[in-house]
Amino acid sequence: MVVVLDAEGRVVTASRRARELFPALVEGEAAPEAVVRDSLAVPYSVGGAQETLVYVRDPGDLGAYEELRAGFTASVSHELRTPLARLLALLETATLPGSDRDELIEQAQAEVRQIGELIDDVLFLSELESGRELVALGSTTALPILEEVVEGLGEPAARSGLSLRAEGDPEAELPLRPRMIRVIAANLAENAIRYAGPGSTFTLTVSPGELVASDNGVGVGDDDLPRLFERFYRADRARASRGTGLGLAIVKHIANSAGGTVEAESERGSGLTVRVSFTSP
Repeated sequence: MVVVLDAEGRVVTASRRARELFPALVEGEAAPEAVVRDSLAVPYSVGGAQETLVYVRDPGDLGAYEELRAGFTASVSHELRTPLARLLALLETATLPGSDRDELIEQAQAEVRQIGELIDDVLFLSELESGRELVALGSTTALPILEEVVEGLGEPAARSGLSLRAEGDPEAELPLRPRMIRVIAANLAENAIRYAGPGSTFTLTVSPGELVASDNGVGVGDDDLPRLFERFYRADRARASRGTGLGLAIVKHIANSAGGTVEAESERGSGLTVRVSFTSP
């Protein structure tokens, strides 16, 4: 839950969840004591004006949060062991007589990049959860950003045999900062690049308050679909992928933080559709 205060401690804006939990939150008035107590405050400057981002913790959720954090730490450790073990094996093999060192070094570099991507995703999730990375503050016209993402991922998509498209209402806005729209779109597109399969088409379609990502690729099985947004979860067919297993979890976290929802629909062999929706305040 996020609340933004001005230099005098008055409410500038607040997330949907914060307004629901604290009805006394009124823009332009002093924040209730219950909001600023036991919270994380991050001061920053906007156009020379001092403001404070307040991340409000629900005391009733602290036990669950500690349990989740412990489980997340264990999962990160497990996910790091696999590329590190492969990296060690590659380096040891490179010391053997007659080994193809150039090929082994290239594979080792790929493992290092995999580790770097995992660390970047873990740090980004940590910033989201700590409130340091503000998700929703105003609305942003989305289509130009989606088009930039599609253009930027053109090369890896071509290597995977996937066609990328962005379309929809050119005036449509989403209640997210530009960077967050870019992160959601990129993670959805990269998921399709890795898993949709050659010859597939992936489309990002935006309308007011909604972003739909769909492909006509191999799809997701019934057993995997309910777990699609879990951290580090990858279906059996995707376990050899270079993905971190955090992309769709990040999509869900950003959407939920901005008061939105994420739903996935799929059948094996019929593609995957992910719908990110935001209702009006």
